[in-house]
Amino acid sequence: MTGYSLFPGCLIPLRFPFLEASSRLVLNALGVRYEALDGASCCPDPVGVQSVNFKAWLYLAARNLALAEEKRRDVLTLCSGCFETLKTAREILLQSPPLMDEVNEALKLVDKEFKGSVDVVHIIEALYRVRGKIKEMVSTELDADAAVHYGCHLLRPSDYLKFDDSENPTKMDELVEALGARSVDYNYKHLCCGAAMSNIKRELTYPYVKWKLSSVARSGAECMVVACPFCFMQYDLGQVELSRKGEAFSIPVFYYPEMLGLALGYSYRELGLHMHKTSVTPFIRKHFL
Repeated sequence: MTGYSLFPGCLIPLRFPFLEASSRLVLNALGVRYEALDGASCCPDPVGVQSVNFKAWLYLAARNLALAEEKRRDVLTLCSGCFETLKTAREILLQSPPLMDEVNEALKLVDKEFKGSVDVVHIIEALYRVRGKIKEMVSTELDADAAVHYGCHLLRPSDYLKFDDSENPTKMDELVEALGARSVDYNYKHLCCGAAMSNIKRELTYPYVKWKLSSVARSGAECMVVACPFCFMQYDLGQVELSRKGEAFSIPVFYYPEMLGLALGYSYRELGLHMHKTSVTPFIRKHFL
């Protein structure tokens, strides 16, 4: 088995295509092999869909995994929600043969079969596996304090995901520091971004965004680094929304592959950084120009 089946999910292609562009750039630069997973659907959402109809959530996830199994490549996700769904669904099915039989009976309708023969890997894990090469290839070291945000779906449910120590994760911090930056500790580091509550009412998420951003600002960090497009949306767009309510923040928010891309020498435009809602230009001018 060589390379990955790239699974960008829904949110990135539809709202944040520049996050996929930066991911592809750094994967190519590092020699990480991948191919698009043709025919894939929504993962589906680990909160909304799973809560409404567990079986439908499981069937759709199993179909996506079956597509990757046909290609004999592990799934590479760019979104933490997709990672949680696909990885959790895989583990649930492998631990329950009767449920796996039920799912495969349903998959016969679309000529698919889930076998459990491929794994699911988040892009942060894929990059962590080549962190030595990252250190070798950095062309511009980042002399800055950064606030890492892991989010929820990258770490939990930990019994299934096993990405890192869910109470004291370090992999993202190590990847940030591989670029020359300093990962700072701060209060509310492991606070949920609140994105799921947007399905109920967008305004319900604002206190969570404010608490996090306020904590980051107090820490002295010059930027935030995230691993998920939903978390990115919360803190990038969220700053604009909070400003309309009189809460002023100007903290640059980077999806980790974007920051890695800068350290590898890719330009502001190549990485699509001009498409952020909260400007990263002052940060770029200070550290990369």
